[in-house]
Amino acid sequence: MDTKLILIEGLPGSGKSTTARLVHDILNQNGIEAQVYFEGNLDHPADYESVAFFTNDEWQFLLEEFSAFRDQLSEKSISQDNGFLLPYKKLGPDMPDIFYEKAFKHDIYELQLEKNIQLITQKWATFARQAENSNKVHIFECCFIQNPVTVGMIKYGAPQTKLLDYILALENSVKKLNPMLIYINQDNIEYSFKRAIKERPKSWSEGFIHYYTRQGYGKQNHLSGEEGTIKILKARRQAEEEILKKLTIRKTIINNTAYDEHSHKIALENFLINNPVRKGND
Repeated sequence: MDTKLILIEGLPGSGKSTTARLVHDILNQNGIEAQVYFEGNLDHPADYESVAFFTNDEWQFLLEEFSAFRDQLSEKSISQDNGFLLPYKKLGPDMPDIFYEKAFKHDIYELQLEKNIQLITQKWATFARQAENSNKVHIFECCFIQNPVTVGMIKYGAPQTKLLDYILALENSVKKLNPMLIYINQDNIEYSFKRAIKERPKSWSEGFIHYYTRQGYGKQNHLSGEEGTIKILKARRQAEEEILKKLTIRKTIINNTAYDEHSHKIALENFLINNPVRKGND
């Protein structure tokens, strides 16, 4: 069976984006149609980025409060699960700031964990049904393990068993796509995180540290600042390593400590050669 999904995972700064791009290049060079979806893609086929969920009552209140934009809101909304999904970042520039503040509070990654799990799991199952009939290989950066662990562990301090059940449900929904997972590892988490801080805007590191230390796991363990965030990242990697052991899909861990793109591409090519995306006609 042909592979129709490749999952790229790893901690921040490990090289996930570079890996996703290289995998895409390797497949294209071998005549395989592929599309890569990076973190933050508003049109992600299996995840929700900047999408809010409102119950039926909440939706009616929203339409009344922003009645001047009723048609625009209704046009963009999707009825689902006794409520409405709203991709709020796709609305026009004339929406007031107070609307976006309200929408963000209903973002799917701001919902209670059980509701987040329900909606995300449904989304993955829908994607799998659609992708099954496609000849294209989908490459996903970070949403398979990172997002469930981030919302479950980092935001809500959920136990490992909860995280595992969440990700195993996602795995089960996409098994028909014969997926493979590439986990990018770094020997020194402190170095790779501080490297990411230097390379990215200050607003990224400030937001990241705030998210990691002011709620869930960080708050439970009284961790703060950059050093506290590094401790949380180490705990997160340990949690992800345990999850990786439980997954039954094809998977590999590739060390990218050297940040050498040439040798990294060779390692990826070797994995893809030994685990061909397209089956032969034998």
